[in-house]
Amino acid sequence: MNPGPSSSTPHAASLQGVSHYENFPVATVLCPPHLRPAIAAIYWFARTADDIADEGIAAPQTRLDDLAAYRADLMATAAGRAPSTRWAGVFGQLGPMIRQFDLPVNLLADLLSAFEQDVVKQRYASQAELFDYCRRSANPVGRLLLHLYGVKDAAALSESDCICTALQLINFWQDLGVDIPRGRIYLPADSWAGHGVNEAQLLRLDSNPNTINLIAAHARQASAMMLKGSKLVKKVPGRGGWELRLVVQGGLRILDKIEALGFDTLRQRPKLNAWDVAVMGWRALWM
Repeated sequence: MNPGPSSSTPHAASLQGVSHYENFPVATVLCPPHLRPAIAAIYWFARTADDIADEGIAAPQTRLDDLAAYRADLMATAAGRAPSTRWAGVFGQLGPMIRQFDLPVNLLADLLSAFEQDVVKQRYASQAELFDYCRRSANPVGRLLLHLYGVKDAAALSESDCICTALQLINFWQDLGVDIPRGRIYLPADSWAGHGVNEAQLLRLDSNPNTINLIAAHARQASAMMLKGSKLVKKVPGRGGWELRLVVQGGLRILDKIEALGFDTLRQRPKLNAWDVAVMGWRALWM
C-alpha cells in the first residue's frame, strides 16, 4: 500500500521520487514482484486521468468530455469489451490486471470522479465536502492496494482510509502556496471564520497569526488521522508492511517540516531531503 500527497489527489514522502501523480507512486523494491505489474497498471491509469484533468490548456468542457471517454473505456475494459484505441497502452495493461486480481472497478471509477471534480470545483464549503473528495481521490488507492495484498477486514479498510485521507490533506497543506495562486483553496470555508480568516487574505497569501493558526489546526488534524490509521502497518504482510511504514513516516515527516516552518506554507513549501529519508527509515523500524 503506497498512497501519498499530490496537488491533484496524497507522495512527496515516498522513496520512489515520483513527481507526477504522487498520490500513487509506482511499485518500489519493497513491493512483492508478483504485484508490481498490477500496481504499475493502476498507477498509469490514474496518472493518465490526472493529466487529462490538469495538464495543458484544454477547456474545462474538453477535459470533462475526455474523462467521460476515458471512463467509457474503463467500463468497456472491465466488461471484457474492446476499449477505444485512444489510450490503448493504459487499458491494454490494466485489463489483464482487472481480470487476474478481480480489481474493484468501482474504486477506479471513484478516482475518475475526483478528477472530474478537480476540473470544475475550486472551493470547499465544509470539511465534509473536503473529506468526500478525499474519499474518492485518495482512499481508493489504499483500498486497491489492500485488495492486492488480500487484506479485506473492515478495521483495516477504515485505517487505510485514515492514512490515505491524511496523506491527501498533508499534500494540500504542504502546497497551499502553489494551489492558491492557481485558484484552488482546499482549506474548507467553514473553518475560516473561527480563525478570523477570509478569502481575500488567502488569495493574497497573507501570512499572519490567523492564517497560520488555521493551517496549524488542519495540520494537527491530519497528524491525528495519520496516527489513527497507523496500526494498519502491522496488518499488511511482508515487505508491503514495511513500505507502508515508510509511507506513514513520510507523511508525518512532512508535517514535522510544516511545523518547523511555523506552519507558514503560504510562503514556503517543505521538501524532504536525504536526512529526512534516514529519519523516516529509523522511525519505521520502531513502529
